[in-house]
Amino acid sequence: MGVEVSLSNYIAVLTLDRQEALNALSFKILNEIGEALDEVAKMQGVRALLVSGAGKKAFCAGADVKELRNRSLVEQKRGSELGQAVFAKFDSLPIASIALVNGFAFGGGMELALACTFRVASPGAKFGLPEVKLGLIPGYGGTQRLPRLVGEARALEMIMTGRTVGAEQAMAIGLVNRIADGDLLEAGHALAQEFTGYSLPVLELARRAVQRGRDLNLTEGLALEADLSTLAYQTRDAEEGMAAFAEKRPPVFVDG
Repeated sequence: MGVEVSLSNYIAVLTLDRQEALNALSFKILNEIGEALDEVAKMQGVRALLVSGAGKKAFCAGADVKELRNRSLVEQKRGSELGQAVFAKFDSLPIASIALVNGFAFGGGMELALACTFRVASPGAKFGLPEVKLGLIPGYGGTQRLPRLVGEARALEMIMTGRTVGAEQAMAIGLVNRIADGDLLEAGHALAQEFTGYSLPVLELARRAVQRGRDLNLTEGLALEADLSTLAYQTRDAEEGMAAFAEKRPPVFVDG
């Protein structure tokens, strides 16, 4: 079927539904993900995005290898740039995203999960970047996002050996934020509810501070934090939050 977007209780759900190919990322599917993210960015009142794979076997088994063969150098480079550009849209979304990883998240599928803000896994989830086994390396951001998340040594081990990591180990090294006790979608909603009640503009400023600070030295990062913190102080939600604290009552944020 491709890529579907639905809305449930102010939370958008993007579902990869190509079960016959373990939700593999054909170039058509990549483009559909990009279009779906553009659609989510325009939705009014949405407070978080959940990303899931249909079926019980796979979140996403990676790129569609059949499409990767017999291409020119230009086509190969454009393919990598397409995947990178689509996944970069997660960073520019005004809301946080949560990957719900059931079954396999290999290659491009793991890179899709890495592009999300958070990751929730089922107990049987498997993560891996097996490109080296095909004589390739990750091309949709894996060599850049994974070391930023788990550190260079662990990232290089996964990338250079192509080995698979289970949910428990993924949790231990910081690749996964939560392991679901029960229904994965419910676990994703539960995590989203922990932050979606706060001011959306302030949540976005917090994400921007962390994301943009990764490419700066400490002095530059602190300057960025000071600037974005100052912007947060200018919101009505900051005034309401501090007033509610002083008055010992729950704050009522208005996203402004």
